[in-house]
Amino acid sequence: MVSACSIAGSDSGGGAGIQADVKTFTALEVFGLTVITAVTAQNTREVRGTWMLPPEAVRTQIETVADEFAIGAWKTGMLGNAANVRAVAEALPDGAMLVIDPVMVSTSGHRLLDEDAIADLVGLLIPRAGVVTPNLPEAEVLAGMRVRTHDDMAEAGRRILDLGAGAVVVKGGHLTGDAAIDVLVDRDGTAEVSGRRYPYSVHGSGCCFSAALAAYLARGMDARGAFAAAREFIDTAIERAVGGPGTLRIVNPGGTNVRWR
Repeated sequence: MVSACSIAGSDSGGGAGIQADVKTFTALEVFGLTVITAVTAQNTREVRGTWMLPPEAVRTQIETVADEFAIGAWKTGMLGNAANVRAVAEALPDGAMLVIDPVMVSTSGHRLLDEDAIADLVGLLIPRAGVVTPNLPEAEVLAGMRVRTHDDMAEAGRRILDLGAGAVVVKGGHLTGDAAIDVLVDRDGTAEVSGRRYPYSVHGSGCCFSAALAAYLARGMDARGAFAAAREFIDTAIERAVGGPGTLRIVNPGGTNVRWR
């Protein structure tokens, strides 16, 4: 049985975080395991509250699932604070295939990673990552530079790669233009995937993309193959996104055309 584990926060709205990751794993026929780092009260428009779990709870969850399951890939999402970053670094099995989605701020602007946790993320987890998947604001923080062009994306990716990651995917969704372009940087150079930019915003696309990447890695793909497959998956998910009551849509990883009444 192919398994993958998400280490992330719970999204009560079901569109991002642990819930989105498990839906994505299921859609890609991977058994989803979870380690919950935080409970949030949120919907597609706002985060009303966040409650962090203690690091002992995070550590024990990781150790417990690792004791029984052969986990092909792990992914991190919202870690929240330095204590939980350190707990993940301590408990994660040696040699684990790790995808890091460096979640720092929600789509609605709510901070999801304390500033003093960034140094631990850089020093303890990124050097162990098979792939890191920052969006443009996250890439700017990790690379220490402004990212405004596709060339900037590649340079930011190289700087993050120098932190010890195996590969970096800089997501270009925050750039303007008709095409949405993501850039992968690894030891062999760079690769780009572009696709249509849709005229609406989505909630949970970053979580779904990194979960899909982890699922494909768990199924035995290399980083470049998993990147291309995950990008195709998320493009389809965004195209078929579920219409919500607000300005945002919820990404629908399974591709079922559901409409809210």
